[in-house]
Amino acid sequence: MNRKGFTLVEILIVVIILGILAAIVIPQFTEASNDARESALTSDLQTLRSQLELYRVQHLDAYPAAADVVTKLTSRTDADGTVNAAGAFGPYLQKFPTNPFVSGAAGSSVGVGTTPAAAAGTTGWEYNETTGQIWPGDAAHSNL
Repeated sequence: MNRKGFTLVEILIVVIILGILAAIVIPQFTEASNDARESALTSDLQTLRSQLELYRVQHLDAYPAAADVVTKLTSRTDADGTVNAAGAFGPYLQKFPTNPFVSGAAGSSVGVGTTPAAAAGTTGWEYNETTGQIWPGDAAHSNL
């Protein structure tokens, strides 16, 4: 009797080879994912900084207050900073960006900070309303 098929040993060898290949490839995907999140964070940070400067130029040399920076950057405003649907300025952002390294709703929240060293990861962004500086709220990227 002539049977055709794979033996148990052949199947085990194939499974072991696939396991080895997966062990090699999966960490590379994880690294690529982190690189993509860092690139997105850097791009969002550049956008935030440039839009804050544009806001300052158009609003009598004043940055938005930390308590309402998200609202001021995503709404139309008058020259004095009052949110007004018919305002002459803005919106500067369609949607406030989320820090990809801070999970949940905190990723798009803004905390009041004075220096990047104060970043603790409880907010997506830290903002100094006096100087207009903004930086990521997670400690690992607060030096950007």
